[in-house]
Amino acid sequence: MRPILYVILDGLGDRPIPALGDRTPLEAATIPELTALARRGRTGLVQTVGKGIAPESDVAVTAILGYDPFTYHTGRGVFEAVGAGMAFRDGDLALRGNFATGGEGLRILDRRAGRDLTSEEAGALADAVTRDLRLEAAPADLEVRASIGHRCAVVIRRRGGRLSGKISNTDPAYGRVEGLGVAREQAGSVTEECTPLDSSEEARTAAALVNEFTRRSHELLERHPVNARRRARGSPPANLILVRDAGDHLPSMPPIAERSGVQFGCFVEMPVERGIAQLTGMRVIPVPPSGVDKAGVYAAWARTATEEIKRSGGLYIHIKGPDEPGHDGDWEAKRAVIETIDRAFFATLLAGIEPEEVVVAVTADHATPCALHRHSDDPVPLLLAGGGVAPDGGRGFSESASAHGSLGTLKGVEVLPLLVKTAGAP
Repeated sequence: MRPILYVILDGLGDRPIPALGDRTPLEAATIPELTALARRGRTGLVQTVGKGIAPESDVAVTAILGYDPFTYHTGRGVFEAVGAGMAFRDGDLALRGNFATGGEGLRILDRRAGRDLTSEEAGALADAVTRDLRLEAAPADLEVRASIGHRCAVVIRRRGGRLSGKISNTDPAYGRVEGLGVAREQAGSVTEECTPLDSSEEARTAAALVNEFTRRSHELLERHPVNARRRARGSPPANLILVRDAGDHLPSMPPIAERSGVQFGCFVEMPVERGIAQLTGMRVIPVPPSGVDKAGVYAAWARTATEEIKRSGGLYIHIKGPDEPGHDGDWEAKRAVIETIDRAFFATLLAGIEPEEVVVAVTADHATPCALHRHSDDPVPLLLAGGGVAPDGGRGFSESASAHGSLGTLKGVEVLPLLVKTAGAP
């Protein structure tokens, strides 16, 4: 059986942009490595979760790793907490958080605090909330853990009782569909009240605790020295924590090695993907975050992949790059980071492996169209190449080219079984 290289380019998909000649950032990008790889393989599209569902990354990643999110997903907050190394047990409440900038009446002025919050600043703010905030709506302990940039995880542990994840978000940009986190078409500008989604005492108490946390953490962060320094240098304060996608129990996910017959290692940047990897039994391989020197880090990731693939049945590699400029509506930055990934990651990777001895798949977890500044339900391109793959004569790797590929349109949960079959699993 050939090893599998499964590369996810976060938020890669997009829609035609007039300033790019009615092309998407991927179509406008100069990507000789991916183009050549596509011409040696087969292409198609992936509807990662379903039509009408603009999935958050955790929902989409669960699907493209072969787990039906409607069966296995228990709330992004749980994945975030596990990936951040926080203690969590069934009955606790875990939520994904964003440090944001809030004004009077908890109006949201910037949902990512200018996207310039350093991990050190976020860590100091999170530590202060954990240390100084005592919740009173019910006996409970609070922990906030900063991760990367404006992102954090929040865990509330009720003393002598349980909490329910069946509560709404305070972050107005995201809703919940059958418990799954989805991007809303229209995001409100005011922090929402957390409400119970069922009549249980556990849900009512969880909502009360979240509302108290939102209000009182804002008061604490408003006067924190980190935010005084940010204001002094002209940066927006990170004085509000928006939370979403609560979960109250660990998912029961069969190990990916049992389901696929492949023992995967993984490279991931974000805690949510790390949590999914850990809970599915993958070996998490330490790699540096992309940071400012994306080209250098992507090349280092590729060199590590060429060594790790020799001792792994497969590698799941999740590259965050294209998603952030999609959220920011910056199509030039999105095109640029796609070109950097092609030049630094794929050129280095493909030079270090024998293409016919591995199966290479490249796709996205979801689209993040620049015109929308959010995730969408658009299908994303899929490329399959390497040993055992007969070329289909495709034109290259893009949304439009892949729509004509021989793979057709797959569901997200169908991708990994296809890779395993192509790799020659018995």
